[in-house]
Amino acid sequence: MARQGSLRIDDLGFAYVTPPSEPVMALERVDLDVEAGEFVCLLGPSGCGKSTLLFVVAGLLQPTRGKVFLDETPLGAVDDLYERISVVFQEYALFPWLNVRDNIEFPMKIRGWESARRRAQVERFVDLVNLGRWVDKKPSQLSGGMKQRVGIARALALDPELLLMDEPFAALDAQTRSLMQEELLRIWQREAKTVLFVTHSIPEAIYLADRIVVMTSHPGRVKAHIEVKEPRPRDVTSAEFNRVQREVLSLLRPEIDKATS
Repeated sequence: MARQGSLRIDDLGFAYVTPPSEPVMALERVDLDVEAGEFVCLLGPSGCGKSTLLFVVAGLLQPTRGKVFLDETPLGAVDDLYERISVVFQEYALFPWLNVRDNIEFPMKIRGWESARRRAQVERFVDLVNLGRWVDKKPSQLSGGMKQRVGIARALALDPELLLMDEPFAALDAQTRSLMQEELLRIWQREAKTVLFVTHSIPEAIYLADRIVVMTSHPGRVKAHIEVKEPRPRDVTSAEFNRVQREVLSLLRPEIDKATS
């Protein structure tokens, strides 16, 4: 089957086992389809299993039940899984002793890419995230937004079909976060990757997503799908934006109350 980046999650469950305690269900009966090239945001209260779901899709955790399919192939049967799926974490996860260029190049090097191909990819994605002036700088010399740009460039340089993002902008100040949202959309529209994006922010989800998946409180299940039809770039002050925000909040508020009661 041709590589496209579609994702299918069937009857997924995941339990954390911490002997001698009883297993703790983080996810239960999760079903989700993400089309190739679609931008989907996962939204739910703290502890509902959003990040756990992302880690299962990334192949970093094994589900207790159910299956995940990439382009209709079970995840366990995907030989080149770690080239076809890339993850951007909330923490920047950059090597402090490497400069921007070398941080982006590192995953390609450990996968055995030949040097000319690596250099071409680094040049392309440094340009894409507007870090050309900073390629020789170490992470300690970069702002938070710049560090996250490096992380996005590093993830995309492997040319994955599916990009998983775990609250990548949560640690940024409001102004930088807004700029990074615009930057991510620009890159996504240019690269046509499938994106599954975890966030706690309702406005961020509405601004970014084609579709928002609202999850229940612990254990996490899919409660609702909300399609965001407003064309991009979206106006956060528009009547439609605020209508969707009210709809999402009405679904999310009972789950937050359950999680905190």
